[in-house]
Amino acid sequence: MDWKDNEDNRQDGDDGEEELDETDYKTQKDAVLFAIDVSSSMIQPPPNTGDKKKADTDSAVAAALKCAYQIMQQRIIAQPKDMMGILLFGTEKSKFRDEPGSRSSSGYPHCYLLTDLDIPSAGDVKQLKALVEEGDEEGILVPSKDEVLMSNVLFCANQVFTTNAANFGSRRLFIITDNDDPHSGDKTIKSSAAVRAKDLYDLGVVIELFPVSRDNDKFDLTKFYDDIIYRDPGVEADEVKSSKSGDGITLLNSLISNINSKQTPKRSYFSNLPFELAPGLTIGIKGYMPLHRQQPHRTCWVWIGGEKAQLAYSETAKVDSTTRTVEKTEIKKAYKFGGEYIYFKPEEAVALKDMGKKVLRVIGFKPRSQLPSWASVKKSIFIFPSEEHFVGSTRVFSALWQKLLKSQKIGIAWFIARENANPIMVAIIPSRNPEDAQSSTQAFPDGLWLYPLPFADDVRTVEFEAKRRPADEVTDKMREIVMNLQLPKASYNPLKYPNPSLQWHYKILQAMALEEDVPDKLDDPTVPKYRQIDKRVGGNLAELKEMVAEKAKVLMETRAFKREIEDYDDDRPSKRAKPAAKKPSGHLNNAQLKAAMEQDTLKKLTVAELKDILVSKGLSTAGKKAELLEKLEHWLGENA
Repeated sequence: MDWKDNEDNRQDGDDGEEELDETDYKTQKDAVLFAIDVSSSMIQPPPNTGDKKKADTDSAVAAALKCAYQIMQQRIIAQPKDMMGILLFGTEKSKFRDEPGSRSSSGYPHCYLLTDLDIPSAGDVKQLKALVEEGDEEGILVPSKDEVLMSNVLFCANQVFTTNAANFGSRRLFIITDNDDPHSGDKTIKSSAAVRAKDLYDLGVVIELFPVSRDNDKFDLTKFYDDIIYRDPGVEADEVKSSKSGDGITLLNSLISNINSKQTPKRSYFSNLPFELAPGLTIGIKGYMPLHRQQPHRTCWVWIGGEKAQLAYSETAKVDSTTRTVEKTEIKKAYKFGGEYIYFKPEEAVALKDMGKKVLRVIGFKPRSQLPSWASVKKSIFIFPSEEHFVGSTRVFSALWQKLLKSQKIGIAWFIARENANPIMVAIIPSRNPEDAQSSTQAFPDGLWLYPLPFADDVRTVEFEAKRRPADEVTDKMREIVMNLQLPKASYNPLKYPNPSLQWHYKILQAMALEEDVPDKLDDPTVPKYRQIDKRVGGNLAELKEMVAEKAKVLMETRAFKREIEDYDDDRPSKRAKPAAKKPSGHLNNAQLKAAMEQDTLKKLTVAELKDILVSKGLSTAGKKAELLEKLEHWLGENA
C-alpha cells in the first residue's frame, strides 16, 4: 500500500481539499542501499534434480540481484526522486569510489560498490540487467577466500549514506545473506560490528535483514544479528520472514515480496494533529490516505533544440498590457462585490482565510445507522494515535475506538487538516479487524477513519422514483447467472489488479529509456476469463438468450396486433396535418435581409438562424447574438 505524504507542503491559500499531487510528498525522499552477501554458499546454485526450469536454478545471489533489478525499475517509476545503491560484500575484488579525496577500496577489503547510492539512471539499470542476464564477465561475483568483516561492511555503508544522502528523511540498509553467524566465536569482531551498527542508527539509518535459509536450517538471529538489528520489542523473532533457498523462482518472489513490504516508508497525510475529544481532553493523531488515484505525471521539461537534450527550468513573470514586467509589490488582492473591487492588504487576505488552527474537534455522536450512503463525497482518511506531544494518546484512542464499535456510534467532528485549509465536517467511523467476519474492510487495517461529510451547499435535491418490475423467468435466470459469477468472500485483492493504462505507460517509458523493443501486447489482468465464465454459466447464458429472444418475439407480435386494431378503429381522430416547413433563414436573399435591417427586425432572428446566414455569407459565427447581428449588419452595409 502506497502511503503518500503531503504534510505542511501547501502554499498559502491552498484549501487542502483538492486531489493530492505527486509534488506534495517529494520532500520526504527515501534512500535504500542493498548489501548482498556474495559468499560461496550464496553464489552456489541449488542442486539440479532434472525437473526444474532454467530460472529455478538461480543462486541466491542471482535471485537477490534480479530482485534489486526489479525494485530499481519500480523506484524509477513510483519514486523518481528516491535513491538506491547496491553494495556487494564477500567478493574477491574490492571497489569503493574513484573520486579524488575519497577513501580507497583498500580501506574496505572484499566490499564492491556495484552501484553508488544515487537516483537510478538508465545506465545503472542497463548495467544491472547485463549482470543479471548476460552473466558475470568481469568476475565481480567471485567469492573471497578470506573472511569479510561485517564491521567494514557497515562502515562502508555508513560512508555511502553520509556522503550521498546526508539530509534524507528515510535511509535504510537492506542486508541479504544466508550466514546467521559470520564471526563465530570471535567476540571482539562481533562487538566491533555492533558498534558500527549503532553508528548507523545514530545517523538515522535503519537496518533491515532479509535472511535466506537453506534446506530445513532455520536462520538464528540470536547468534549475531540481534546485536545488529534494532527491532521493535513487540515484534517476535518469528515475524522476521526468511526466504528459502533451493528454488530460484520461490526465492526471487519471496525476496521481492519481503522487500516490497518494507521498501516504501509510511508517510503521513498529516502528523501530530490535536484531536480534541472534549474541553481539556486532547490527544495526538497521525493521518494517512490509503486510497489515492495514480496518474502518469511529467517530472520535468526537456529542451531538445541543441546537440544534447538538457533539462529546462521554467520562469514566470507577470506583465501588463504594455508587456512591462509587474513587480510583486504592485499587485493587490481584491474580490469583486456588487460590481466593485474590494482591495485587501496581504495580511488582511491571510486573515480572511484563517478559519482557526489545524484540529480535529468532536462535536457530538450519532447512531451509525443515520449515516446515509450518499454522504460520501471524498476519500476517507485513516488515523491512529501519536504519543509525541500527548502522552497516553494510545489508550484514550483505543478506548474511543472500542466504545464506538460496541455502541454502533459514529462521531461528528470539525476538521482542519493543515494551516490555511478549508474546514470540513467529518464522521469518525470505527472499522473492525480485517480478520473479523463482520468487517467490511478486509483490505484495510482496523481503527478510526475520517469520513468527509457534505455541507448543505454540496447536496442537490434530486427527485427519483424507482419503479420495480415484477420478477419473471428472465430475471430469475439472470439472478442465477449473477450468483454463479460472484467471487468468493474476501477474495478480491485490489493489489492484484494494477491500472492497465498506467502499466502500459510505464512499460513504454522503460523500453525507450533502456533502448529495448517496445512491447506490442499489454498484460491486462482486468480482461474477463471467458473460458472460466463459459464453464460456469455458459449453459445459463444460452438459455437466457433464448428466453429474451422469445419474449421479444411475443412483444413484437403484440405491438403489431395493437397497431392493426388501431388502424381499423373508425372512432380514432384523423392525424393533424403537419405545418409546412419554415423556410430556413439562410435562404433569405440580400434584398430581404436589407429590408429586415431597415425595419429593425433582424433581432427577431434566433442565434441558430443568424449563424446559418453568416455561414452562407462566409463569415465567422463566433460570439454572442449582439456580435452576430453586428457582423451581419456590417456585411449588409458594404455588400447589399
